[in-house]
Amino acid sequence: MEHTTGHIPSLGGPPLFAFDLDGTVTAREILPCLAETLGLAGEMADLTRRALSGEIDFVSSFRKRFRMLRSIPVPVVHEIISTIPLDPHIEAFINNRPEDCAIVTGNLDIWLSPLKKRLRCRWFSSHGAFIDNELSLLSVLDKGRAMTELALPGRPIIAVGESVNDVPMFRKATVGIAFAGVHRPVPEIRKLAHHTALDGPSLCAFLEAVA
Repeated sequence: MEHTTGHIPSLGGPPLFAFDLDGTVTAREILPCLAETLGLAGEMADLTRRALSGEIDFVSSFRKRFRMLRSIPVPVVHEIISTIPLDPHIEAFINNRPEDCAIVTGNLDIWLSPLKKRLRCRWFSSHGAFIDNELSLLSVLDKGRAMTELALPGRPIIAVGESVNDVPMFRKATVGIAFAGVHRPVPEIRKLAHHTALDGPSLCAFLEAVA
């Protein structure tokens, strides 16, 4: 994939930054890593691929994937997630300006505690809770609604992502950046994007230039 830059709208103020998590900040998709512990890596990889491409809607896909993984004890989930690498350039960018950054992810809040300790910014995620000693999925994040909640007067928002699930985030953003560091951005994202970044260093160089 070639690096591309379209017309960048005038920001008119210091921007906020909204990052997708899986395959953007993380170098691997989280749920397939968890599925490996249950011997379900193949089935999970297929569901994840179909969700990222838009073959099946994200909410239905996430609910199916959650049901596959809910039996894994949360401490085990945390141990696995703590080993998943983050892009070091994006991690440093976020932690250098945590008040200006947010993670916007459909992944589950209870599972993400290890990453919240590493990325000290605002988080928007799906919500879970223990009901009768069983982990339940209470809600799946609407990324468009999260962007509305993130918005502040006079602060443009730059969104970074690559999958169909990121389309609502891009539609609410002032500037959309398609990130190709792990996955090839889907056509819907490429159409909405003002800029394409091929890796963490080029992404963060662009973000630094407009910050």
